[in-house]
Amino acid sequence: MTELPPDSGRVAIVTGASRGIGYGIAQALVARGDRVCITGRNEDALKEAVERLGADRAIGVAGKAHDEAHQAAAVERTMEAFGRVDYLANNAGTNPVYGLLAEVDLAVVRKVYETNVVSALGFAQQTWKAWQKENGGAIVNITSIAGLAPSPFIAAYGMSKAAMANLTVQLAAELAPGVRVNAISPAVVKTKFAAALYEGREEEAAAAYPLRRLGVPEDIGGAAAFLLSDQAAWITGQNLVIDGGLFLHAGGA
Repeated sequence: MTELPPDSGRVAIVTGASRGIGYGIAQALVARGDRVCITGRNEDALKEAVERLGADRAIGVAGKAHDEAHQAAAVERTMEAFGRVDYLANNAGTNPVYGLLAEVDLAVVRKVYETNVVSALGFAQQTWKAWQKENGGAIVNITSIAGLAPSPFIAAYGMSKAAMANLTVQLAAELAPGVRVNAISPAVVKTKFAAALYEGREEEAAAAYPLRRLGVPEDIGGAAAFLLSDQAAWITGQNLVIDGGLFLHAGGA
């Protein structure tokens, strides 16, 4: 991939970014010269991630993504530290349940939606009010191919990601022309979050992909950095599928 020019002075909030895809996004942004605020539930893990990113380029704010007070605090701390918040990458997510929808606990489904969908809207509202309404910017929502096709045993998660994809186009329409909003739908990426989908059978899982490997956080980080850049200035309301060619076998969503 061609190296992106620095978006000099730009600032991003990346949720769920102490590790995995979120950290990959933050890493890509910092590498090109941006500054970031990363969020996550584990304060110690956040501190370690900030140290790796560089304390002069990153801050961390611990909390639960669905907590409105945490959302407000993350945006407030970002404004205090960096004076602006141009970009938002909504990556925080949860998938605490596996099984058939006919048998799933509805309280768990509500928790999935609170974390995966409502929190993304909450962060978007906070960044809009604090900076983007007057100054513009861009948002990227990390969805999933699970939201584009039936996903056995993780259907509640897939439903939430389908909702997040629709949230993307709704915000893209409402916040234009000043704020662009896009989504990325990855297939299985090698993270702790997705380990249950490939651990102990990675070669078998990768065989379903024409590119013969699973994704890594850097695959998503680079794409998110592009969408959160001036090079993507005429792109909004899109859902970029990054799946190693998996849908070629499946016939598409």
